[in-house]
Amino acid sequence: MTANDFPNDFPSGTPTGTLTGRRVVVLGGTSGVGLATAALSAQHGADVVVVSRNPRSVERAQASLPPTATAETADLADAAQVSALMERLGSFDHLVFTAGEPLELTPLDTLDVKAAREFFGLRYFGALSAVTAAIPHLRPGGSVVLTSGTAGQRSGPGWAVAASICGAVESLTRAMAVELAPVRVNAVRLGMVRTPLWSHMQEEEREEMYAHIGRSLPTGRVGGAEEAAEAYLFLMNQRFATGSVVTVDGGGLLV
Repeated sequence: MTANDFPNDFPSGTPTGTLTGRRVVVLGGTSGVGLATAALSAQHGADVVVVSRNPRSVERAQASLPPTATAETADLADAAQVSALMERLGSFDHLVFTAGEPLELTPLDTLDVKAAREFFGLRYFGALSAVTAAIPHLRPGGSVVLTSGTAGQRSGPGWAVAASICGAVESLTRAMAVELAPVRVNAVRLGMVRTPLWSHMQEEEREEMYAHIGRSLPTGRVGGAEEAAEAYLFLMNQRFATGSVVTVDGGGLLV
């Protein structure tokens, strides 16, 4: 068996392992892991589009990205807005979904089912509607990368909603990888990462949380958004991976 037995379907002149000549759409790409993924994609040659429902966040993100990056405003929990967004964007190569809001820990005896549905509205149904609307616009060789979390694998009191969303997203990833082939569909399973999702906490409280969790991890610290972004880039470039869930959690699931 020789190298010729493995066809290379990259467009002529596009270096393997980069995003040169690719267009990457990052939903929820104006802060945290999403913005870090957009910035890293741009560094690797991609034309990047970031999307958020917050106009101020969109403006700040676009100002921090290279001039070639563009930004759109849309409510990603609104299927009609997502469909209109995809029509405006036209064709692209990779869709990354990182949108989400802080999930509150809620014991079952005080669980607000209406609020639980709203969390699913963005993190699960938002992802589902985004992929559905994006399919006609994904170029050959394209991919989708969704976002999950370790709560689905190791939960605890108060985590019923968060764990359910993570499990649903990972099941969705596997199902779509089969149904949408040859489009590749993968997910990143995140552990504790320093992002603005925790900005609602007081700084001292937040840093103590990071330190406490970090001490329990094999890595000895929590992760950074830039480190998490590398997993999304890997899945965009790894053309033999589909239906995969890559865990980036500092070894948290091991201890």
